[in-house]
Amino acid sequence: MTLPYYHLYEMNHAALSPLRAAADAARLYFRNPLNPLSHTPWGRNVAAGAELFERTTRRYAKPEFGIPSTLVRGQRVPVQERVVWNRPFCNLLHFEKHGVRNGVDQPKLLIVAPMSGHYATLLRGTVETMLPDHDVYITDWIDARMVPLADGDFDLDDYVDYLISMLHYLGPDAHIMAVCQPSVPVLAAVSVMEGRGDKYLPATMTLMGGPIDTRISPTAVNTLAHAHDLEWFERNVIMKVPFPHPGFMRDVYPGFLQISGFLGMNLDRHVEAHRDFFRHLVEGDGDSAEKHRDFYDEYLAVMDLTAEFYLQTVDTVFIRHALPEGTMEHRGEPVRPSAIRSVALFTVEGENDDISGVGQTRAAHDLCTSIPDERRAHYLQPKVGHYGVFNGSRFRSEIAPRIADFIATHRTAGHGPNGVSAPKTTPAKPVGKTGKEAAAPADRLQDISGIGPKIEKLLNGEGITTFADIAALKAADVRKLEAKLSFPGRIAREKWIAQARALVKQHA
Repeated sequence: MTLPYYHLYEMNHAALSPLRAAADAARLYFRNPLNPLSHTPWGRNVAAGAELFERTTRRYAKPEFGIPSTLVRGQRVPVQERVVWNRPFCNLLHFEKHGVRNGVDQPKLLIVAPMSGHYATLLRGTVETMLPDHDVYITDWIDARMVPLADGDFDLDDYVDYLISMLHYLGPDAHIMAVCQPSVPVLAAVSVMEGRGDKYLPATMTLMGGPIDTRISPTAVNTLAHAHDLEWFERNVIMKVPFPHPGFMRDVYPGFLQISGFLGMNLDRHVEAHRDFFRHLVEGDGDSAEKHRDFYDEYLAVMDLTAEFYLQTVDTVFIRHALPEGTMEHRGEPVRPSAIRSVALFTVEGENDDISGVGQTRAAHDLCTSIPDERRAHYLQPKVGHYGVFNGSRFRSEIAPRIADFIATHRTAGHGPNGVSAPKTTPAKPVGKTGKEAAAPADRLQDISGIGPKIEKLLNGEGITTFADIAALKAADVRKLEAKLSFPGRIAREKWIAQARALVKQHA
């Protein structure tokens, strides 16, 4: 009788436990500063080799978000994670900010994390970046091997139902952001809600690096999925959870197979990274070694997916291309993105994305034909790969401000977050403007980074039409303007005044 592969994996992992313990003991022994050998090249090499062995053979547990605080309007406030909605396969986490009126005047943002192997903590940087100016919620998907069979199945239809239920929980004027894999179910959920006339539709929908139409710029992932039929995947990657996990006997796509695929796509890069890690340990470069640990502690922590969800996703998204072909259904109900008309759409792609090729996410615009042009936008970020679309320095400096601008621009009129009425933006007395300046010809305020078409229109409504108007703003004017337009802290954070002064000099 052949031992099932998942069981063999578990046995090998258990068999290596004594060796891992010995390696960890050796690492501690040869790192002890009281040990003379720890100061020799030989001792440092032994310690580095022992740590490398222990880390490459361990099973990585689910990481913590670990966001104790954030800055709100220049004030450091504590943050507490709280589960506010839960189902067998997902918890909805709310990052509550304390010490300020939590969430008031901030748009509710539901970040839908990918259910594709990694935990939601892979989006820690995304949450940290959006948290200061948004009331942030995130889907915290649960490892399928930890869910007992008695809790039932979970497939793509259930995924869509979960999203609709979460949006109902959040109420009107929420905003939804899908990172990678969830782009398809998010677009499907919004399509179904619009078709039903659901009053809890999100105000905006942001899709980032998602496989809306994988026929465009196919990547290695897309090619693999399209090269085999569904039976091939069922035979080769679906396995039963072994004892003693709570999900014993559940059919899953195991996390260790997924991470093997991820590593295999860029094996040379990962081998080089571990070689560098060994060298940094020997040389005593603690900062570089710690960065390696932080990255791989997150990257190598993976979860199992239910077989029904995985197979339905492969079939719908990669084999039949059901969404762009117009044949996708949700529990027998047609999914029609063309029905969406009241939700603003923003899509983001990375120039070097090797998971979702350029154009795959932008395809959503071709499907959502009823959304007016002024309520849609697309952004292609140069020089970033898949993970750079939602994390890293370019996400923080280039992508996140555009998402925040789009959300601020398209907040539902008359409704603020958590049911609070939003400040009205009717024309008022110009801020910091003299009669002489009022006669000046209008400038294109969108030349200032952080100002989009809608924000420019709102500023014009406040009598601000030139770079000089913005350059002349005083602290009191800024506070008054931000209160009126409901984007606190943004003018200083994006340095509108400094940019405006530079443009005034440039055009002088």
